[in-house]
Amino acid sequence: MNELKNILEKAAKQSNLEEKLLFLNNYINNKIVFSTSFGFEDQVISHAILSQKLDKIETFTLDTGRVFQETYNTWNKTELKYLSRIKPFYPPTEELEKFVEKNGINPFYDSIELRKQCCYIRKVIPLNRALKEASVWITGLRAEQSNNRHDMHEIEFDEERQLFKFNPLIDFTTKDCFDYLKKNRVPYNPLHDKGFISIGCAPCTRAINEGEDFRAGRWWWEDQSKKECGLHSK
Repeated sequence: MNELKNILEKAAKQSNLEEKLLFLNNYINNKIVFSTSFGFEDQVISHAILSQKLDKIETFTLDTGRVFQETYNTWNKTELKYLSRIKPFYPPTEELEKFVEKNGINPFYDSIELRKQCCYIRKVIPLNRALKEASVWITGLRAEQSNNRHDMHEIEFDEERQLFKFNPLIDFTTKDCFDYLKKNRVPYNPLHDKGFISIGCAPCTRAINEGEDFRAGRWWWEDQSKKECGLHSK
């Protein structure tokens, strides 16, 4: 564990994103995974991984079955650009069927409890499958995304899943990300140009207004400052 942490700390000291991820790819023999939702942060990391063909880093996505068509289009364009496949993980069919049969197709508007149940089935369960046996989980988390993530660090330890989270964009601004995408001609979700900053499932995401918090467009009907789905404890 200490050896792995030392490698992550050395990776964090590399001069840019590409070199950080290349360092991980070259020096970590344990399973490394990167989770993408095809948002602009994740597209930055996807480019750094796929353009360098870092084959020891497994790139995966969670297909909840309720994402925007624009997200699927971005997924397809990404695979075509880098001649790569991104591994999908899906919700457990039986549990999802029972949940919808009991509660209806859009129960998340009725209560926070039902919304969290939906997130758990569609996101958390498949995520835990994707993270099985992984030692390092690369994420697109940024401090700027919410007050709740402001105090996060580039290297964190997920106690629940017993693995390290590596957040190489933690200090990136939104401008940094879009400058990177433009410079490298990386495809990104066109919903970002329509005011959608944090993009999740279609029924649970809206565009935000100028001055609103980055996460205001997620589960906007909930009067809570900490809007998470269970993927990240922070």
